[in-house]
Amino acid sequence: MKRICTLKIVVVCITSCVLTINAQNINRIEKKIIKAVESNNTEAINFLKEVVNINSGTMNHKGVKQVGDVFANAFQDIGFEPIWYDMSEVNRSGHLFAESKGTKGKRLLLIGHLDTVFEVDSPFQKFKMINDSIAHAPGGNDMKGGNVIVLYALKALAESGLLDDAQIIVAFTGDEEASGKPLSISRRDLIAAAKRSDIALGFETSTGFNNATVARRGSSGWKVEVSGKRAHSSGIFNERVGAGAIFEMSRVLNEFYNDVKGEQYLTFNPGVILGGTQVDYDSELTKGKAFGKTNVVAQTVVVEGGLRFISEEQKERARSKMREIVKNNLPNTSAKIPFIDSYPAMGPSEGNYNLLKELNQVSLDLGQGKVDAYDPGRRGAADVSFVAEYVDCLDGLGTMGRGAHTPEETVNLNTIEDLIKRTAILIYRLINQ
Repeated sequence: MKRICTLKIVVVCITSCVLTINAQNINRIEKKIIKAVESNNTEAINFLKEVVNINSGTMNHKGVKQVGDVFANAFQDIGFEPIWYDMSEVNRSGHLFAESKGTKGKRLLLIGHLDTVFEVDSPFQKFKMINDSIAHAPGGNDMKGGNVIVLYALKALAESGLLDDAQIIVAFTGDEEASGKPLSISRRDLIAAAKRSDIALGFETSTGFNNATVARRGSSGWKVEVSGKRAHSSGIFNERVGAGAIFEMSRVLNEFYNDVKGEQYLTFNPGVILGGTQVDYDSELTKGKAFGKTNVVAQTVVVEGGLRFISEEQKERARSKMREIVKNNLPNTSAKIPFIDSYPAMGPSEGNYNLLKELNQVSLDLGQGKVDAYDPGRRGAADVSFVAEYVDCLDGLGTMGRGAHTPEETVNLNTIEDLIKRTAILIYRLINQ
């Protein structure tokens, strides 16, 4: 069992950074790695543009597979053995894994994802430069840029002859933005890879050049379904008709807000609501239709939302409170609240902090400044959380940018080279421990 530490967050603001390598701490081999990264930087950015311009919204199964194929060919070119895990049984495309089967050093698991939130009907589809360093890029920041960092860090190491006996598994899932259910199938291969590894590094979008993630909140789905008595609105509130479904749902949500919120790192969000005489809701697509009239008491209301938590204990406390609230119904109404497990929490462990120390030392040696732990309350869930029970983890090692999950998503191209250098040196040091 991993040892869990008290989470300490240090927030630093970096306004400028002069990148001066500490020559005393960067050895001859590491200088060779740095030169390889520099020589491949233009190629890396062009590769990023290529994969961004292939739509890979989670439900665009062909597009996810196409992006996976592009990466698979690139990994094969540097000596990795790619394999595609089909996930059609959970209505998802699949996962790309690529492995270097050596026998020495720390066993690394490098995690990314191929899918984005932008489906084929999104108007935001193509890579487009805004200026000489920033590009609009659907999924470029979250997280095709992180995948490119993994690929080109490993490419620099391979070109330097440093991966011949390394034990590295690259795992790019195809459904991180909307994971296939059940998770026992869709995350089976990722967890199996973790059980063969010592360390997991996640390349989700960076929260800042000088931040990394030692803890992430987990996520859970919840759905409140309320039934009332359909009747003429003139009878609402009387003993025969009661309060109606919409008033009952209003009570439930108001008590959630007043009585469940408050714990640090605990949040819950009702993301969609439909109510009326008739409701047709598709949970898979989170879309639906509702019909009702002002002179008819609503019979049905559905709300679907998410819950974020820093530990399993916190999750269960919140669920218990929500269940009790849902039981206390207004007259002639009933309600139920099923929960769906999604991403577990990645707790702040001693091993995670030790990895942060190693990353911090690499960054200092490269003249890139100190790296501190980022506040998990400001991070979403990620695939690295599924493996946190088995290995030491560090996440948030991906590209910098803004507006992830929005049509304004950008990626900062000027930072990619330095982030690849940092990753390549970190991997080199870890596999030689």
